Amino acid sequence: MDAKNEDFRLSRNAFGRLVLTDAAGREHVGVTPVRAFPIAAPQEGLSLVGPDGHELAWVDRMDALTPAARVLVEEELALREFMPRIEQLESVSSFATPSTWRVRTDRGTARFVLKAEEDIRRLPGGTLLLITSADGVQFLADRFALDKASKKLLERFL
Repeated sequence: MDAKNEDFRLSRNAFGRLVLTDAAGREHVGVTPVRAFPIAAPQEGLSLVGPDGHELAWVDRMDALTPAARVLVEEELALREFMPRIEQLESVSSFATPSTWRVRTDRGTARFVLKAEEDIRRLPGGTLLLITSADGVQFLADRFALDKASKKLLERFL
């Protein structure tokens, strides 16, 4: 798949790696898209970074990309970003930390250990929570979208 923007073109090479061809015609193989604000503003601020860690291109908004380029970028982001969304708290082993949580997410059921209450952070706006497991996996939870039983369990930790 090949996608062209004003200042650069994105494509995949035969090995499946993302390639950015700049306005001068130079090819940069192994480009990594990085969101500036993956949680607060996932559709705004995208850096296309080369394998050396230097920014090759900046995209103000994802919708500024051509549809084909957007597909390529979203495929790459899906490989890098893994943040399951908690839909229900099924059980909590203890109301003291560390505790083992069993949750249902948008990606299936999961079990993880919450080391400390500080591993639950409120994100700006107050409705979203970022919960980090002992293994470093980050879960997103909308505390107002949870069912009553889940909210009751969660409130013990907030």
